[in-house]
Amino acid sequence: MSSVTIRRRRRLRELRRAAPFVLPFVLLFIVVYLIPTGYSIEQSLYTEKRSGLGLGGAETVFAGFGNYLRVFRDSAFVGSLGRVAFIGIIQVPVMLGLALFFALLLDSKVSVARRFFRVAYVLPYGLPGVIAALVWSFLYAPTLSPVTRLFASMGIHVSFVSDGALPFSIINILTWAWTGYNTILIFAALQAIPEEPLEAAAIDGCSGWKAALRIKVPLIRPALLLTLVFSIIGTFQLYNEPVTMKAVAPNLESTYTPMMAAMRSLSANDYNYAAAQSVVLGAVICVLSVLVFRFSARRVDE
Repeated sequence: MSSVTIRRRRRLRELRRAAPFVLPFVLLFIVVYLIPTGYSIEQSLYTEKRSGLGLGGAETVFAGFGNYLRVFRDSAFVGSLGRVAFIGIIQVPVMLGLALFFALLLDSKVSVARRFFRVAYVLPYGLPGVIAALVWSFLYAPTLSPVTRLFASMGIHVSFVSDGALPFSIINILTWAWTGYNTILIFAALQAIPEEPLEAAAIDGCSGWKAALRIKVPLIRPALLLTLVFSIIGTFQLYNEPVTMKAVAPNLESTYTPMMAAMRSLSANDYNYAAAQSVVLGAVICVLSVLVFRFSARRVDE
């Protein structure tokens, strides 16, 4: 029996052993992700047309890439992509920078009350996004906010829901809600670092923040990359916070984010166009995630 045949049989045995463990995930992935994605892509290729005066029933016809051309010509949808990109460019680095700082503090040998701060950091994440947005909306509301009243008593008039302030108000909510979650992820990665590199660095006189930045941070690069990709995905899927803030910010458009734009299309029974918007949004997220992974891999190679 040749060595090639032996290797093939060994691989088949390994696959048979792994199949019972992998099969549930594969089935769930197909049912929850692949089938809905395929159905959305299929629906995005059709449109509904009404004959005559539009009094009759709608007829579903093949539209090809017509819905996608409509998406890219839709200034409201393109503008929503620009808004979430602007929010992400500011919010994601600030949030991950704070998360890394807090995680390094927790991992420090001189830190005190670790258990208390672990719970304190993750508490905002424990609140549902809608509840957090409601709490902050109360603080943003021009007629209810104690913050605006305090400024008004000093003769300073501020508005957290004006057109220029809205992105930063949303950035504040997202940073408050998700910094603790990312802190715990990064802290878990720091706990997995072996002691040998740190002990060797201490012998060479590298300790404290110098050791943290030069040794710990490079060793947790995969965890930082994971939090970065998750943050990008979450930013482009932004929905709960701006929708909740509409109660105190009537000037917030119904197409403020891509998800809101797609939901407006669904509410108008324009299902095929909403499917095209969802596919475009998914493609943008996928491309950005791949670019982040490629850029990170190139930096590691260098």
